[in-house]
Amino acid sequence: MAFDFDTPISRQNTGCCKWDDLQQVFGRTDVLPLWVADMDFSAPPGVTAALKARLEHPVYGYHTREKPLFESVANWEKKRHGWQVELEWLMNAPGVVPSISAAILAFTEPGDEIIIQPPVYPPFSACVKNNNRRLVENPLIEDSGRYTPDLEDLKRKITPRTKLLILCSPHNPVGRVWTRDELLTLNEICLNHGVTVISDEIHCDLAFSGHRHIPTAALGEAIARNTVAMISPSKTFNIAGTYTSFVVIPDAGKRRKFAQTIEALKIGAGNLFGIIAAEAAYRTGEAWLDELLPYLEANAGYLAEYVRQNLPGVKVVKPEGTYLAWLDFRGVSGDPAYLQELLLNRAKVGLNDGAAYGHGGAGFARLNFACSRSLLQEGLVRIEQALKNR
Repeated sequence: MAFDFDTPISRQNTGCCKWDDLQQVFGRTDVLPLWVADMDFSAPPGVTAALKARLEHPVYGYHTREKPLFESVANWEKKRHGWQVELEWLMNAPGVVPSISAAILAFTEPGDEIIIQPPVYPPFSACVKNNNRRLVENPLIEDSGRYTPDLEDLKRKITPRTKLLILCSPHNPVGRVWTRDELLTLNEICLNHGVTVISDEIHCDLAFSGHRHIPTAALGEAIARNTVAMISPSKTFNIAGTYTSFVVIPDAGKRRKFAQTIEALKIGAGNLFGIIAAEAAYRTGEAWLDELLPYLEANAGYLAEYVRQNLPGVKVVKPEGTYLAWLDFRGVSGDPAYLQELLLNRAKVGLNDGAAYGHGGAGFARLNFACSRSLLQEGLVRIEQALKNR
């Protein structure tokens, strides 16, 4: 392998949220952090080289969003996902979550209904509530650890006040890479009821063998016009700290509304180093990603087998994509407080509490396996020992 994902890299004392905020997040500093969704791997060499080259010029003023940046995004989507993105569809933003809030402001009014599909990334619900919109939950159906959309429930939940559905594709935290049929049916329901789909595709490049991410806006012209897609190199290339993402809006009317909101909020200028990192990642990072994906998938397989053999009462289904595992501890205890005590104070492992992901999340925990195999093994051994000694 040309790239080393197996040698641990110390991130402590670098201002790293994942490793340096343990006291604030977990109330203790001796936990092994396998939580927040960034990777413990070096970014692609081309990204580091581009940032170093720019640092050689000592003036770090406002930066333009040049045409080559948007070309790098469009070329990547075409090559990796077969999606023809026109340059005029693209806008850049500081992140997917700010873009979701901007979309809520652009396309809805206070009191309008917005649908999410829990258990799902917690900022979805926060964006809805914090902008004084009404949250409507369309929970996923779980069957033996595998999740599917509840399309009949979705039809029942839509009313004349329903304006948006926020789709997580691939899904965080349950690890589904939605099939074409699932996406088509869901989007046709939304299209027929006048519900715009906000498609968070931040994990789009992290699909494992046998699964293929399908961009929502690539499902057909009518669905494309009904879609506001949000993508970013941040998860793919481990550059989340550069706070750069892209919003893709094929419909000109929706694009104007969104652009007006971005201008009103003054969040569209772009980060100098984020722009440079993003373009370099899309232009030079493919070989790195092609080696990363088998390593992540091997970690996912190792985790699933370790849980099966060594963690009685715990279940997990190997994810189809992302680098996040959704561990089911309901066979250990139905008491969330006990589960927190077990994982945090006995195993001393820092995971994300499943209850934060909404309906269906209690009794689960999210584990980030984008780390060296040795670190992942240590975390699993700690959980195993805590279960044996409880």
